[in-house]
Amino acid sequence: MQNPEQPNTPTDFPAYPAYKPSGIEWLGDIPSHWDVRWLKYLARNISQPTSERVEGELRLGLEHVESWTGKYEIAENVRFESRMKRFQPDDVLFGKLRPYLAKVTRPDRAGICMGDFLVLRAKSSLIVAGFLEYVMRSKYVIDLIDSSAVGAKMPRADWTFIGNVWLPLPPLPEQRAIAAYLDRKGAIARRYAHVARHIIDTLRELRQVEIHDAVTRGLNEDIPLKPSGVKYLVDVPAHWDVLPLKRIGRFRSGAGFPIIEQGQKDLELPFFKVSDMNLPGNEQVMRSWNNSVSRNTADRLNAAILPAGTIIFPKVGGALLTNKRRVLERPSCVDNNIMCCVVQRGDIDFVRYVFDNIDLGMIAKPGPLPAVNERDVRDIRAPFPPLAEQRAIAEYLDAKTAAIDAAIAHYERMAELVAEYWTVLVVDAVTGRIDLRQAAPE
Repeated sequence: MQNPEQPNTPTDFPAYPAYKPSGIEWLGDIPSHWDVRWLKYLARNISQPTSERVEGELRLGLEHVESWTGKYEIAENVRFESRMKRFQPDDVLFGKLRPYLAKVTRPDRAGICMGDFLVLRAKSSLIVAGFLEYVMRSKYVIDLIDSSAVGAKMPRADWTFIGNVWLPLPPLPEQRAIAAYLDRKGAIARRYAHVARHIIDTLRELRQVEIHDAVTRGLNEDIPLKPSGVKYLVDVPAHWDVLPLKRIGRFRSGAGFPIIEQGQKDLELPFFKVSDMNLPGNEQVMRSWNNSVSRNTADRLNAAILPAGTIIFPKVGGALLTNKRRVLERPSCVDNNIMCCVVQRGDIDFVRYVFDNIDLGMIAKPGPLPAVNERDVRDIRAPFPPLAEQRAIAEYLDAKTAAIDAAIAHYERMAELVAEYWTVLVVDAVTGRIDLRQAAPE
């Protein structure tokens, strides 16, 4: 497979010999023999509600369609709702809830879908279903439709706006050539993404194994062992202690963070939310933030000012199951979806790796919103070596995980480059910026 650092860019394809203004701001010039039409003239919005269940039929919800790729998974346990709609093979399903997610797919067999999909049936005399799928999933069209969405938490677009979106319309033979070419290139891109994800997952598993082995067995393979006395731990080095986490640090949860207090970045204390753990540069240590408060505001909100070196992690919801662990670089506050451990005994870096080895999902209270409380976390038992050995293990893991993290970042960047290339290729193909009439047979 070609190195994605140097892909054949869409601009390597020739442009059409002549262009004309489309009259559509987002579209710009189009090939001189192309046309533009409203979507509602090219496809019908099918609304065929159903209360009938058919054994083995395809059922799709938004969660079953991958963003931007059109790939969908076969789900066995889709909840049957009154808003279900029927679709036929080659109908284009367009997710109108949170349009920015680009949940657009074209199933190859009949089935039923949730009401948050529009079911678009191409008028075959005007537009090819494959071309309609790609143009509806192109970034410019997604951005345009998303700009019309209404609702703060659950923004939705409606057919009144979507049906009046202007689309480029090549002749039917060119539509088929474009769709065929994008089908072929899309399959390659998906294969590449699948391989990259597999490598990344494997590297993350390797990282976890390195941490687990080091913080439960140490660095000396020949050292005498003893039973840990804990059902989820194997034997541990004989000279190590097995202690509840409450012997290592002080635990507490964050404070409520009213919206009216949010949005300022240049005050004295960072006020971290769970989402800040995903900011670039915050993969290990919290160095960036989106919100801050003064000390007076922290006192008023009863938000503890946590010292540098505090370990923080999500304590509720889906974020808890990601098992993210971060360390505060400077005195900070955290919101009430975060729990923290102020380390009072042991090497901070080693204790962070101990937390990396703990799956909080195993003790989370079940339900639609999993959660852990301070008492349950404080009582978790973990092996702890003498301080000098803690520091040696932390240094060893710093080197090991740095190499693995660099490899993960490399493959993530490669996957991003392929995704960027694919996004540009689709836009350039369906808007006529490149001429693919001779590309499909290659």
